[in-house]
Amino acid sequence: VLHMLDRNKRIKPKPERFQDSGEKFDVIITVEERIYDTVIDWMDNRENSDNNLPVHIINIDIQDNHEEATLGAFLICDLATMIQECEDIDNNIDEIIREFVPHSKR
Repeated sequence: VLHMLDRNKRIKPKPERFQDSGEKFDVIITVEERIYDTVIDWMDNRENSDNNLPVHIINIDIQDNHEEATLGAFLICDLATMIQECEDIDNNIDEIIREFVPHSKR
């Protein structure tokens, strides 16, 4: 556990919340169903604003241990690459997910 905490400390200076960012997101990827549910609830309950645009929310369940975190990082990178290479994410997201699921074995 200490090794994971030390690694996390080097990767990011503090926990980050997309809700606190002023950026627009086309895709939000979560790594735990509880966090996915929290994101969905937040999206449902936010006030109407100019930033109230559609977003794709994807969950990949990853156990909280070093091996799973490493594997999950590669899986998320693969998924993000597939999404980035897509010309029309809104029309092709279902196809991307269908292609990704067998690859991820999740």
